[in-house]
Amino acid sequence: MAPVLQAENLTRSFGSIVVADDLSFSVEQGECLGIIGPNGAGKTSVFNILAGVIRPQSGRVLLAGQDVTRQSQFERTRLGVGRTYQVPQPFGQMSAYENVLTATTFGGRRRGRDAADRAYDILTRTGLSARADMLAGSLPLLDRKRLELARAMALEPRLLLLDEIAGGLTEAEVNQLVDLILTLKKELAMVWIEHVTHALSAAADRVLAINAGRKIAEGTPADVMADAAVQEIYMGAIIDAPALD
Repeated sequence: MAPVLQAENLTRSFGSIVVADDLSFSVEQGECLGIIGPNGAGKTSVFNILAGVIRPQSGRVLLAGQDVTRQSQFERTRLGVGRTYQVPQPFGQMSAYENVLTATTFGGRRRGRDAADRAYDILTRTGLSARADMLAGSLPLLDRKRLELARAMALEPRLLLLDEIAGGLTEAEVNQLVDLILTLKKELAMVWIEHVTHALSAAADRVLAINAGRKIAEGTPADVMADAAVQEIYMGAIIDAPALD
C-alpha cells in the first residue's frame, strides 16, 4: 500500500530564494512527520506546496498514490487533505458548534442529522463539547487551537497539516494539545511544522530538518536534534532539546 503522502524531488524558488531543493519524504497512516528549520528555511513554502497553495517547479506530490501536484487546494481538500493555521481563523461570530457544523456540511459533505451528529462527535473528541455554544471569537487561545483541529477533522482528512499549532501556548497548554494530537494521529497521517520542538518530540515519529529548502537531517526527534549540522544551523537556539527524552 502506498504511503498517505509522498513528496518526490520537490523544487521551488522565488527568484534567488530557494524554498524547496530536490526535497523528498513520505508519511504513512498513523505517522506524524515533524518539519523544523530556522526562519526562512522554506518550511511554510513546503507546507503550502503540500496543501496546494503553490505549485512546485518540478517534482510531485502524491496522496495515497494519486498524483495531486496539479490539483488546487480546494480539490486536495476534497481528496482528504486538511490543515490548520498558525493564527486560528474561525468564524468569530458563529459558535464553536456552528463552525464545525459548517465544515462537516460543506467540507465533509454530510447533511442534516448526520452532519449535526458528526459535528458534536468532533467537538467531544477535541475537548470542546462544553464550549459548543460559545462564540468562536470569544474562546481562549487553547480552545481556538482545538477548534482549528476540530474544523480540519470535520473534513475527514487522510492527511492533516499542522502549522505551528503550539505557538503562543503555555507549557501546560502545549501538553494538553499534544495529548489531543496523539489521540487523533492513529487514524491519519500528519505533517507538523513547529518551533516548539519539545512538542514535536512528544508526537512526531520522525523529524525532517531543512534549511534553504534542502534536507539537512531526518530521523527520530532525538537523533535529529543531536545532529551536528542541525545544531550548527540553529547556533544553539534549540534550548529545549533535553526534553526530547
